[in-house]
Amino acid sequence: MTLTTHAITGAALASLTPNQPLVGFAVGFVSHFVLDAIPHWDYPLASQKRDGDNPLNDDIVINKDFVKDLFIIGFDGVIGLLLACLFYIYYLKYSALVILCGIVGATLPDALQFIQIKFKHEPFNTLRKFHIVWIHSKTRLDSRPFLGILLQIIIIGFVMWLANFMTNAVY
Repeated sequence: MTLTTHAITGAALASLTPNQPLVGFAVGFVSHFVLDAIPHWDYPLASQKRDGDNPLNDDIVINKDFVKDLFIIGFDGVIGLLLACLFYIYYLKYSALVILCGIVGATLPDALQFIQIKFKHEPFNTLRKFHIVWIHSKTRLDSRPFLGILLQIIIIGFVMWLANFMTNAVY
């Protein structure tokens, strides 16, 4: 899943705990793994070198491709952050702290993957194994970007609708 999908989903779920930023963070964190279990599309990273036999041995090469990848990842993350904040903080007036905690929790697992790729130590090795080997969907939509992006838009819409429905049902 893209960071935009994770960020908006994390914000939506954190909105369910309007006065509990740590719960919002935890729900966002868990949501990352739930979303990654769904078949999805990811944009390719030119600087990533995959080990087909053992994903724990993947590497990121720090070169001009890495700079390009950082721009793409940064753009993706900023779009997710801005859209989530615009909707949940500006428009719906939720606590900025709670929403930001949900966003950080939902996007943190991908940042921790980068740490494991460059510094192969515990607890990052176990977290990456859990994330990539055990949880991450084996069905990839990378060769079908239209379908993959459409599915993520549908997931975002569904989670936002569900969070809104649950909030209105509770209050």
